[in-house]
Parts: sequence; structure tokens; C-alpha cells
Amino acid sequence: MRPAAIHRPLNLRLRAASLGAAALLAALPISQAPALAQETNQPPAPSAVTHPYAPHVADAARRFGIPEAWIWAVMRVESAGNPRAVSRAGAMGLMQIMPRTWAQLRARHGLGADPFDVRDNITAGAAYLREMHDRYGNASAMLAAYNAGPGRYDDYLSRGRPLPAETVAYLARLGSITGNDSVVEVAVVAPPDRFAWRRSALFVHTSAATTEADLARPKDEIAAADRPTAQSAVGQLSSPNPPAATPIDSIFVPRAGAGRPQ
Repeated sequence: MRPAAIHRPLNLRLRAASLGAAALLAALPISQAPALAQETNQPPAPSAVTHPYAPHVADAARRFGIPEAWIWAVMRVESAGNPRAVSRAGAMGLMQIMPRTWAQLRARHGLGADPFDVRDNITAGAAYLREMHDRYGNASAMLAAYNAGPGRYDDYLSRGRPLPAETVAYLARLGSITGNDSVVEVAVVAPPDRFAWRRSALFVHTSAATTEADLARPKDEIAAADRPTAQSAVGQLSSPNPPAATPIDSIFVPRAGAGRPQ
């Protein structure tokens, strides 16, 4: 009988512990019970919202071999992301392409008819950035020509004509590309001289060739200069072997030893 007395209190203690644990679980808020399951079953939250222009920017950057950051920065400064933007000068769309430039880029790269189409406008802008970079050799010159036009930028290079204030401010706003947020220095590679051939030595000048100075001299002065002086005439007469006279109608150049006895 004594062993039974020993086991009965132990069973009671185990049963009391089980009831206490059940009561503790029941006291917890119902919403906390399935919390772990909910976290496990939920899909991972996206790291960032994808911009609707992102696929087109990535495609254009890959196609023309330029950083995506360049396209985003130019788009932000040019149009503030407005695909229907039109400037006072007539530049169109996200990348603010001028009508004439758009027509050239459209034909060159097989773009559509709508300059405001997001994909085609971004593609045209990226193509133009690459063209300007290839032409001038650095990012600052590329952006200056993109904004002011290559003709205007060529004037800056060849004649020292100052860039428009708008272009200087434009470069300052794009310091993330040029690498300088304050003072903008446009280091450039001068374009090839289209008129260099005019200064090349295409023809051999001889001593007898008529110069521009000769053409400007009076005829009587030229005639006087061509007449032999008295001293030279005496020298010719006293020469033991005067040169033989060349026939007027001869078409051959006399040899150095012609007229001399062999």
C-alpha cells in the first residue's frame, strides 16, 4: 500500500504541470499563434519598385555601350521625366531631341514615327550621347554638344566663341557625369581641320614660278629687274666659253655640256 501512496502524488504533480502549460498557452493572444506561419508563407517583399522606363534605359545603354546613369541623369535634367515635354526650341520627349536630329537618328537606327514614344526617344538620346562622345572624346564635351548642338560647340573650339549660359548651367547640373559639381572644365579634342588640304604641299614650286608679289609689281619694274646689269653683261662678254644660244623653237632642254668642245 505504501508504494501506491508514493506514485499517486507524482501523477498528480505531472497532471497539474500539464494543466498549467495548457492554461499558459490559452492565456497568450490568439494573433501571436500563427505569426511564424504567416511570416514563412509570405512572399519576399521587393527590394525596390521597378521604374517603367528602366527596361528601355537598360536596353539603350547595352546597345550603345554607355552607362545607364548617363541616360537617367540626362533625362532628369532635360525633361524631368516628362515623356511629352517640348522645349521652347522645339526639342521633344524625355531626352529632348531636336526634330532634325530625330529624323537623322530615326533613319539611322530604325526607330518609329513617334518622337514621343518612350522607348524610341530613350534609344535616340542614348545613340546621340554615344555619337557626341565618340566625336569629342570626353563626357564634358559630349554633354556640351548634346545640349548646345555640335555646330555651336565647334564654334567654341575653333573660334573661342563662349558656350551659352544655359549650357554652362547644364554641365554644372550634370556633375555626376562630368565628375565636377562646381567648376566645369571642358577638356576637348579638337575636330579634324577640314581645310588642311589647302595648306598641304601638293605642287613643287620652282624658282622661276611667278609669285603673288610678282603679280602685284608694275610691269616696267619687272622688266627693269629682268634686264642684265652692266657688270653682268661685261662678265658674259669676257667669258672664254659663252653658253650657246638656245633656239627659240626648241622643245628640248640643252645638256650642261652642250656647245663645248669634246
